[in-house]
Amino acid sequence: MQRQQEIRRRAIARKRAKDQLRPRSPEPVEGRKHVDVQTELYLEELSDRVEEADVECQTDAFLDRPPSPLFVPAKTGMDTATQIFEGDVIVGKTVEQSLLEVMEEEELANLRQQQRAFEELRNAELVEQQRLEEQERRHREEKERRIKQQQEVLQKEKETAEKIAARAFAQSYLADLVPSVFGTLADNGYFFDPVERDVEQGFLPWLMEQVEEQLQCNDHGRMILDGLLREVVLMRTNLYTKRDEVVENPLLSSNTSLMQSNIETEEIAPGTTTESEEAEKEGEIPAPAQPSEDLPAHNEDPGEDDPADD
Repeated sequence: MQRQQEIRRRAIARKRAKDQLRPRSPEPVEGRKHVDVQTELYLEELSDRVEEADVECQTDAFLDRPPSPLFVPAKTGMDTATQIFEGDVIVGKTVEQSLLEVMEEEELANLRQQQRAFEELRNAELVEQQRLEEQERRHREEKERRIKQQQEVLQKEKETAEKIAARAFAQSYLADLVPSVFGTLADNGYFFDPVERDVEQGFLPWLMEQVEEQLQCNDHGRMILDGLLREVVLMRTNLYTKRDEVVENPLLSSNTSLMQSNIETEEIAPGTTTESEEAEKEGEIPAPAQPSEDLPAHNEDPGEDDPADD
């Protein structure tokens, strides 16, 4: 035993020394590592995928198994024979067969009696089982009904509490919302006073139309009055111009008198009077002053100023 241990110890020491003397690869530089490679002469391809090949083989059809031979027990004992002649009576066999038949009848009667008792007991047990099952079913249904009723009560209580909380929240939320909504709707014109709406939509547009028509009439009358005044001023200007010329040249006095009569005739013409009256009716403006008939005489001093010039 000690010798074997010594031999094993020497082998381990020899292997350790051999490993130490075996040249090794230098340590890898920083950032790299050694990778094992194949150094054998025969290189084998390494792959993650295993090569597979399909091979088929056809076997013979199964043959029917031959029927098993009948079991024939081996013979035991010795064969004997006897001879029964006509008229001989086998009393022992007859008595034995009779006893067997009687015992069989009694056994069958006992079996039938036991079967009846068993059936009665089984029927009683079945009835009791059905009664217990029915009782258990009623208890289970009653339990489920009570649980369902309790769940419905809890659900109703929960819904009632939620409705109460929602109603309280809605009241607190709508307390300030409803007045603001009604105020906004009233500001936007959804709620209005019928009289005010009638005045705004019926009376005010009509009033504006009437005012616009009246202003148009006033503008028209003012334009007509301006035209009349412009014509009168032009005629007076022409008249005074002619008068100055007459004063400077007395020979034209007769022509000036004729021109003055023509001007007076034009001033009192019916068409001019009608336009002035229409302007007075439409614009309710004062009628323009008729030109004065008392024109200054030809022999008046031309240096005097006429009131119309002012």
